[in-house]
Amino acid sequence: MAENERVQLNVRISKETSAKLDEIVEYYQENLKLGRVYKGDVLTDIVEKSYEVMNKQKRSFKRF
Repeated sequence: MAENERVQLNVRISKETSAKLDEIVEYYQENLKLGRVYKGDVLTDIVEKSYEVMNKQKRSFKRF
């Protein structure tokens, strides 16, 4: 998928999870100096980092 192609996800999350996401977005906004930060950008970052961790774990398990 090209970098500029996007898919819209419509999901229901708890109010607590939404509040946590808002807090993370605020943290990114204040500390990363990227300009305006959107929830979708934060979710993308979280998914990409989690995916990297998952793949590292998978490679580690294959060694044994």
